[in-house]
Amino acid sequence: MRIADKVVESFLEKSGKVSGERLEALHDQEKTEKRPLQDLVVSGNILSEVELTKLYAESIDVPFVELNPKDIKRDLLKQLPERIARQYGAIIFDIDEDGAKYVAMSDPDDVQALNFLQKQLGSNLRVYIAPESQIRAALDTYRGNIAGELTKVISSNEITEEEADEEVDESDLAEDSPIAQTVTLIIEYGIKAGASDIHVEPRDKYVIVRYRIDGMLREANKLPKKVLNALVSRIKILSNLKIDEHRAPQDGRFKIEVSGLVYALRVSTLPVVDGEKVVMRILNESVKAATFEELGFWGNALTTLQQAIIQPHGMILVTGPTGSGKSTTLFSVLSMLNTPDVNISTVEDPVEYRIPGVNQTQVNPIAGMTFANGLRALLRQDPNIIMVGEIRDTETADLAIQAALTGHLVFSTLHTNDAATSLPRLLDMGTEPFLIASTVRAVIAQRLVRRLCPECRELYEPDETIINRIKDAFKVNGNDDFRRINTLEVQALKDGVGDGSDDMAVKELGSTDKTIIRLWKAHQDGCNSCNHTGYRGRIGIYEVMDNTEEIQKAIVGNTTSEHLESLAIDGGMITMRTDGFIKSLRGQTTIEEVIRVTTNR
Repeated sequence: MRIADKVVESFLEKSGKVSGERLEALHDQEKTEKRPLQDLVVSGNILSEVELTKLYAESIDVPFVELNPKDIKRDLLKQLPERIARQYGAIIFDIDEDGAKYVAMSDPDDVQALNFLQKQLGSNLRVYIAPESQIRAALDTYRGNIAGELTKVISSNEITEEEADEEVDESDLAEDSPIAQTVTLIIEYGIKAGASDIHVEPRDKYVIVRYRIDGMLREANKLPKKVLNALVSRIKILSNLKIDEHRAPQDGRFKIEVSGLVYALRVSTLPVVDGEKVVMRILNESVKAATFEELGFWGNALTTLQQAIIQPHGMILVTGPTGSGKSTTLFSVLSMLNTPDVNISTVEDPVEYRIPGVNQTQVNPIAGMTFANGLRALLRQDPNIIMVGEIRDTETADLAIQAALTGHLVFSTLHTNDAATSLPRLLDMGTEPFLIASTVRAVIAQRLVRRLCPECRELYEPDETIINRIKDAFKVNGNDDFRRINTLEVQALKDGVGDGSDDMAVKELGSTDKTIIRLWKAHQDGCNSCNHTGYRGRIGIYEVMDNTEEIQKAIVGNTTSEHLESLAIDGGMITMRTDGFIKSLRGQTTIEEVIRVTTNR
């Protein structure tokens, strides 16, 4: 779909999202980069592809539809041959009782394509416009499952034992080689399945491929052991690693385009007993930063965070274990603060999300670029906002505190179990209590829980055993969180948390005559929408501790983390477990998920 610049300009004026100066800058960028204005508008996050397509649909009077590839039935899809569907960017996504076929196109103005489709499918067509990326994603569903595809590729290009033992050279870069096809299939399946990591693991007699989806590892396929060397070498060549080095771990990175979106894969190889193991972290470079509400912030936590990030200086800490979503939260915060009038600089290990307009530096200890040295260098780069990937030592902590004191807004992460523990952790690093009290604006602690599939989740009535177990699990530091659940649930409804299940019968668990009469659980067999797991995606559960005057006094007095948490709760902080509990009442996750990820608090 190619939209004329004049039309795009009218959309921008209608939305009110750009000034005249910004529009001139976009035209200059258009001439310099030789890219159409519509691409610059989408890549610059001025309008999303969906928003732009909707506006275009209104202007040409064609109905708009959003496609979810998982919802399209294969028998419908097959009514239009794949070759034709790809050529004309068209998908059959539904059919009504009268036999009318509903066709989504990326460019319904293409008269030649419409004429051909009418000859192929008949004149009884209902034409819709859909975002091009969604059309491409739907086209990819013509392919079968990964096991069948991999078997087809490997069996049609058998690798002998002799070839398996040979070193692989750059001829394997050929896109039509069997190993290249195998690697591409493994990566594409992982991306489409929503995996965060791909594990290629050698075993005694085979190679296993596993995907981490929604935080859980799932086995996908077993490959013959003889393909291991070629498979690892192909990934090393893509990642610009040494293919003749098998005894030491290596790290690399490469990019791939799938369904029109660019993904970066961070590669790590590790020698193990049965060969070399490869783990690839999938990072979507085309993704737009999520809003705080989309991440799962609401109520007092949302208000505290919003107030903290607009301060001219100070420090905001994000804590949690590895894989708890800290980088995603910081990505959203920095994207929100990323405007032309501020200089944002980061030092990270590794750089996961690329943010246009932000100066991002990769830690490199071999070259002397540590967090401390990087932060020291950043302070000479005239920054307004600084992000330090992690505070690991006293030197980095001191430099970050000094930066926050001298007029900079500093973001960083710590590996602690909860928000209250972070401040004593800084004390343990030798930071003066009065400096912590005067610089820290807020501390965010978080975990990720699997989100219930909205298509197949189920309500159930818990028995007395489950209710007692929940009561015991949600008592923290002697404070029964259930004394506040009822009030918070009402507030959650007001703030629009959840998905509109407002008929949920919720009563407080704090007294003998009241109980929760209904809870949510995952469907045992799931559905097609969630790959039969009962869960689809993840959502954060949070506690955001505001550095109030009472907490500042307690920090200066070298108090315990338990006392800090009690003060924060009295001041309105919702603990992670309470936040998770409310989200489970709203049908966003389950009680079991919340208990699972917060057990080690």
